[in-house]
Amino acid sequence: MKSSINNLMNLGLAFSIAVLVAMPYTRHAAQAATTTPGDESQVSRASSHRQVLHRSIEIDGVDIFYREAGPTDAPTILLLHGFPTSSHMFRNLIPALADEFHVVAPDYPGYGNSSMPSVDEFDYSFDHFAQIIDTFTERLGLDRYSLYLMDYGAPVGFRLAAAHPERIDSLIIQNGNAYVEGLDNDFWEPIKEYWKDRSAINKGLDNDWWKNVKAAYKKPNMSNEEALRFLVTLGATQWQYTNGVRNTETISPDNWHVTQRLLDRPGNAEIQLQLFYDYGSNPPLYPDWQAYFRQHQPPTLIVWGANDEIFPAEGAHPYKRDLKNLEFHLLDTGHFALEEDGQEIADLMRSFLRQRVSAAH
Repeated sequence: MKSSINNLMNLGLAFSIAVLVAMPYTRHAAQAATTTPGDESQVSRASSHRQVLHRSIEIDGVDIFYREAGPTDAPTILLLHGFPTSSHMFRNLIPALADEFHVVAPDYPGYGNSSMPSVDEFDYSFDHFAQIIDTFTERLGLDRYSLYLMDYGAPVGFRLAAAHPERIDSLIIQNGNAYVEGLDNDFWEPIKEYWKDRSAINKGLDNDWWKNVKAAYKKPNMSNEEALRFLVTLGATQWQYTNGVRNTETISPDNWHVTQRLLDRPGNAEIQLQLFYDYGSNPPLYPDWQAYFRQHQPPTLIVWGANDEIFPAEGAHPYKRDLKNLEFHLLDTGHFALEEDGQEIADLMRSFLRQRVSAAH
């Protein structure tokens, strides 16, 4: 891992931008193709439902881009993305499930194809993101839905669930944290110090993870903000997609090129720093979210990349304490588990949702 960070720190922009190809997972499409002539109309309907629509809606003066597919009268899945990506991370999952489910994936402000007002013009906070996504669901008429929660999607989605438990059909949690055990690792040390003091110098940066960053910059002493800016560089973005995976050749470079182009927009680094800081608003809410789990017992599927160094498996196991209607899977992959194990996750979701949600609709 140390050498991989050092190597990635030295990556320039020498990569050529690959053609973005979003091919849906094929297993269920292949099954749909093996039909008799009498089933042609059914196949046509299924094919049209798999077509992903790319839309935008204005909420509180901000354009929110979203992807949508599937029959609108089917159970809804609301997909909430993580850092540093966007709804792009769901480009394959959406058509994989849209024959049977209504699937919606918005981009937060400052991410993907949504508006990007500056930090001086907009309140970049998890409270505000949750308010916007709450309004988004109401404007789209989503009165009940399952939540797919990944990374930043967890604190956004858990705010929605705790505020509107009657709207939640189920939870699908993929490397999304709600317990302090999930933040007890080297990666989070300087970020926790940043929550206390945004002008901190060299606080939490002397562990094995961050020493590599300081060595690559040749700075034995760094401000925490300067160190955190590493997380919006191309090397860090590629590392997030490839660290912990079984085979890096299965991970398309389109991921980090698409993501990095958006991170490199003027003013976006300041947005990310503000959200690193505001992530400190989430741990104080963990007891409330855990109380929601215990009281309402939403059916929950955990599909977690076990090799993630940001949200490691130590953050997955505590859900077992509070959730009794739980299906639990640790996958041998990294942070962006959909990139390597997307078909397995789609299959697990389909089976879970059929048993726990569809039967109740």
